[in-house]
Amino acid sequence: MRESGILFHITSLPSPYGIGTLGKAAYEFVDFLKKSGQSYWQVLPIGPTSYGDSPYQSFSAFAGNPYFIDLDILIEEKLLLIDECEEYKRPVSENIDYKWLYDTRFKLYKKAYKRFLSMYSQKEFDDFKKEKSFWLNDYALFMAIKGIMPEGNWLSWDCEYAKKESNAIRNFSKNHFEEIDFWKFIQYTFFRQWNSLKEYANDKGIKIIGDMPIYVAYDSSDVWSDPKNWLLDEELKPTVVAGVPPDFFAVTGQLWGNPIYNYELMKKNGYDWWITRISESFKLFDVVRIDHFRGFESFYSIPAGDKTAEFGKWEKGPGIDLFNKIKEKLGDLDIIAEDLGFLTEDVYELLRQSGFPGMKILQFGFDPNGDSEYLPHNYTNNSICYTGTHDNMTLKEWLQDISKEGFDFVCEYLDVDINTEIDIIIDKLIKLLLSSVSKIAIIPLRDYLHLGKEGRFNIPSTLGGNWVWRATDAMLTDELAEKICKFTKVYRR
Repeated sequence: MRESGILFHITSLPSPYGIGTLGKAAYEFVDFLKKSGQSYWQVLPIGPTSYGDSPYQSFSAFAGNPYFIDLDILIEEKLLLIDECEEYKRPVSENIDYKWLYDTRFKLYKKAYKRFLSMYSQKEFDDFKKEKSFWLNDYALFMAIKGIMPEGNWLSWDCEYAKKESNAIRNFSKNHFEEIDFWKFIQYTFFRQWNSLKEYANDKGIKIIGDMPIYVAYDSSDVWSDPKNWLLDEELKPTVVAGVPPDFFAVTGQLWGNPIYNYELMKKNGYDWWITRISESFKLFDVVRIDHFRGFESFYSIPAGDKTAEFGKWEKGPGIDLFNKIKEKLGDLDIIAEDLGFLTEDVYELLRQSGFPGMKILQFGFDPNGDSEYLPHNYTNNSICYTGTHDNMTLKEWLQDISKEGFDFVCEYLDVDINTEIDIIIDKLIKLLLSSVSKIAIIPLRDYLHLGKEGRFNIPSTLGGNWVWRATDAMLTDELAEKICKFTKVYRR
């Protein structure tokens, strides 16, 4: 069966408190998907974001983003008062201000926490803490220490806190129980709201596709609490960091800065960390897209301290051995492999061995001088096709930006006149994707909305101004839902 869905991150929902949340607007978007005849809602990573606000740099591989907690739900539960939340409302048309969220949101959550302790039975909370203790204890401790330390990663903390196994840490845990418990409450609240939304979506026939970054941030509870799983030196500094080499889009490459896994040790331990991470991801999502899948075949290793990604080298990753172990422990899973970037025959072979569908990006296909695996006539059934990803331009911006030769080829491929209105061309490109043999077609909402540059979500290798776009209520109309549903029915998705 061929199906379709929409890519639209939680942050971009038209919620009233400065950022998209797991409240009313999220439920209404599920209804919009149902009305549109869709089967999938794809989101970006939902972990707590750190410096730069990227969902691909998180304080934890397991925790949820506190900003997604819906204040109106807390009001309904009598954990917050209407008056307390009123001043935190912002026009939905405004971009997300992450600094403002950081400065204000946790003050409200602390009020909710104190009321929760006095008003509600703690049994469910205690059960949650027990169930998630394998990551929650370290994460809550990490965030509590972060609250009293200067800005910066954990290595900049006072030396007695930089190592988890120390008397200072044990004393801190005893003396700051309430602060640590507060961070556990934040996660308890997030997971309750997330699980409720997911159940609602599933009941409506909508599956959620989650996004799992291949790497974790250096400034994370994962690395701080168990540094042996990463390639660090005796001072716990990374010896090498992740990224990708120079290409047409980034002439000095992309320096991500994430620490690289100690795969040799992980293999000796039966890849337990990865098995746990994948297992927990499938408790949150119905399908998991693994970002930068090619890094499991070979990863690009850059000397720590380099200012660009120009002088890294490719090193062998764990390959199919890791995924065989995951399958052995967890069975067959609905995984999407983000197989974009510099691909070799070995990467294609790993994809074949895994059986996971790869990704086809329409914008990548239009080379007027040659064929491309990203043109729809070359798609295979075992693939997930997209007009573009969160890193790409919108279709409108892309059409306005490509060369005349490239634009002429688009029109020739679509069999339309070069003077055709750009909005008509956008719809034809979407229909082209929906008509392909790929088993799932995912369209970013911004392309259905025909947004131009104003709808761009992220520009890779840049800091600031990314991840801030939001939709408004006026965009998610019945007319748009009917149009999407019509497209979907025509191409039997």
